[in-house]
Amino acid sequence: MNLDIFTLFPEAFGWLTGQRPVRKAIERGSRIDLRDYRDWTPLKGGRVDDAPYGGGAGMVLRVDVVDAALNGVYGDGDRPRTVVLTPSGRLLDEPMVSELASEPRLALLSGRYEGFDQRVHDHLADDEISIGRYVLAGGELPAMVVADAIMRKLPGALGDPDSAVEESYSEALEGMPEYPHYTRPPDYRGWSVPEVLVSGDHARVREWRMEQSRRREGRR
Repeated sequence: MNLDIFTLFPEAFGWLTGQRPVRKAIERGSRIDLRDYRDWTPLKGGRVDDAPYGGGAGMVLRVDVVDAALNGVYGDGDRPRTVVLTPSGRLLDEPMVSELASEPRLALLSGRYEGFDQRVHDHLADDEISIGRYVLAGGELPAMVVADAIMRKLPGALGDPDSAVEESYSEALEGMPEYPHYTRPPDYRGWSVPEVLVSGDHARVREWRMEQSRRREGRR
């Protein structure tokens, strides 16, 4: 996976690239390249935004700036699947993460201010993704969420590859939330671990876990 993240704040991603699953995926050959819109802007003084037509508060990232950045990275070659991160996009879920992780290369467009000129959505992007129906200061945190979710699915990212098999919303759990987990001590302040988990009966444990996942799905 080659992941290009277009942003006005590449320095914000230091934490992401340093955490273990992402670092391990990079060590195994994946890439995260941070692309600053300002490096390709055709405007003087590194400007990237302008006032919206029709008036209103805030500024808007210009379509020519985003297009120049994409052309600067990909030239006349084929562009990878290009995703705008926006609160109004398709809600990110586990099947979508698996779909994105199967791409050989991916471009994430992080916005700021009032977002992008609509022509970025209409003509430069292939998809729109949201991590939730709320507004953040910019697209950097959503880009980190998407990148983290993708990278942990890549070979070698996790210490135990089985960790990604049976987890929330996976096929192994039929798309349901993951069941509760317990560890030592077996009794703490009168709060006990369910007896089935220490029974040694793997079939009963599996049945209990699936039932707990169904209950969580019902509450959700």
